Amino acid sequence: MQSKDDIQQRWWSLEAKLVERFGKKPDMESILFLIGVQELGGEKKKFTKEQKQDLMHVAVCKLLAQSGYYELEQMDRDGWPHFKQLKSMPVMDAIAQELFLKDHILLYFQQNEF
Repeated sequence: MQSKDDIQQRWWSLEAKLVERFGKKPDMESILFLIGVQELGGEKKKFTKEQKQDLMHVAVCKLLAQSGYYELEQMDRDGWPHFKQLKSMPVMDAIAQELFLKDHILLYFQQNEF
């Protein structure tokens, strides 16, 4: 895992790119929603509140798959990805969890050449 300062600098850079692209600073939920939509195929459409929550769950699973916590199990007939958990998450306080997730989000955007 990267140092806290390095993650924060890269996070601010990502936020700036997202502001440039979408016109406003996204919060963590918005970024997870964006990743979920991307993993669903990037189709722009209206989602129910439950589907938005499902998209954020897809994003978290996709992000943590990068470190071997989840793997893609299947795509259902509607094109939604389903993951299975491979190992338990380490116990972390809230700040460590946020850094852990930010590090995975940064890696995701780097690998997807955003």
